[in-house]
Amino acid sequence: MRQDPSIAEKFQDLHPPFAPQAARVEANRCLNCFDAPCMAACPTHIDVPRFIGKIARENLRGSALTILDANVLGASCSRACPVEVLCEGACVLHRHNQQPIEIARLQRFAMDAFHAAGGALPRKASVERTEKIACIGGGPASLACAAELRQRGFPVTVFERRPLPGGLNTYGVAEYKLPARASLEEIELIRKLGVEFRHGIEIASETNLEVLEREFDAIFLGVGLGPAHRLGIPGDDHRDVIDALQFIAQYKTDMPPRVAESVAVIGAGNTAIDAANAARRLGAANVAILYRRTERHMSAFSFEYEHAKQEGVRFLWRVMPVRIHHDDSGICSLECVQVSVGEDGVLEPVDGSTFHFDCRQIIYAIGQSPLLTLLSAVRGVRMDHGRVVVDRPSGRTSNPKYFAGGDCVNGGREVVDAVADGKRAGIAMAETFDRAESSAQEIVHAG
Repeated sequence: MRQDPSIAEKFQDLHPPFAPQAARVEANRCLNCFDAPCMAACPTHIDVPRFIGKIARENLRGSALTILDANVLGASCSRACPVEVLCEGACVLHRHNQQPIEIARLQRFAMDAFHAAGGALPRKASVERTEKIACIGGGPASLACAAELRQRGFPVTVFERRPLPGGLNTYGVAEYKLPARASLEEIELIRKLGVEFRHGIEIASETNLEVLEREFDAIFLGVGLGPAHRLGIPGDDHRDVIDALQFIAQYKTDMPPRVAESVAVIGAGNTAIDAANAARRLGAANVAILYRRTERHMSAFSFEYEHAKQEGVRFLWRVMPVRIHHDDSGICSLECVQVSVGEDGVLEPVDGSTFHFDCRQIIYAIGQSPLLTLLSAVRGVRMDHGRVVVDRPSGRTSNPKYFAGGDCVNGGREVVDAVADGKRAGIAMAETFDRAESSAQEIVHAG
């Protein structure tokens, strides 16, 4: 991975790690709740009281292993999870008007110590299985599925179209939350477990899938989402118009992209805010997020919104871009119109409200399309509005050879949701092969 040395300085930790003494003090604040609402609020159901209790007793390896037993990407999730609406949001201390336990920072403290000590993922079975599993996509869902199966002795190969594995953890999460190097360090644990990674391989046709079906006994679809939706307005093909995920990926894993003095970001989700904050940190003097609806309708979390304002990002509400104006020197302005939102939610342009927003670069983050080219090539897998239909507890699709999880199933949720999907699918796959093996043995014995 090639990264500009200045990135670490410009994208320092949003939540700095605990010092050892501070971690122990915070761990001892935990009430060790019997019903542990924090554990229920975590999609991977990490045993929060248990891992925090082990930090209090200075058993950091035991703490990390407790985390990893539930969530193999516990280090990434400690940095990237929206804990304010998950585990920490459920902390019972809220009821007593006290600060919730800083669960994420404690989780990171345990995982950082585990990595620093050269920790390794434990095996859950000593027997090597013969059934081979393929995971298409190298993001969190596939990584969790691959780790679960490999821990149980199954040979697993992960196919990733990009040069590096990790999906959005490596390429799409803001650097001040999750550095690319931290994502890759975590993936190395899975590689050392014995999972094979094949990079630069795109599975995009029925022919490719037929080859995999002959080589592998089961296939997990963890392909995430596809290309970003374009603005669809005149001028959106200009060189200084870039989608947010591409913008973030460039500065995280390559050299920083050129950033203009004035930047407009279209969209009001978490990715739009990550891109806007990055533009500010990379040197843009003026960054504004333009959104066609109101603050009440934005999909970004409220704490992300507050963070962006602290970074110096401005917000313009009820604004719709209609045309990008440019000349030989570059983008001159973004033509916009004010819109009103009717009771039925329909947006209507306000007569006479057209204005030109002065900017020299435009970043758009208005959602991604599903990977229909690949997913439609998978025979016998049912789709619904571009999403793979699965049995939620197991990740099974309508084709018994295929399982699926992550964004291609849920449409784009959090990293921790993808991890939970992948782990459930890995367990279900293993149990399927276990039952088949038991049945075969019974037939042999009966004969």
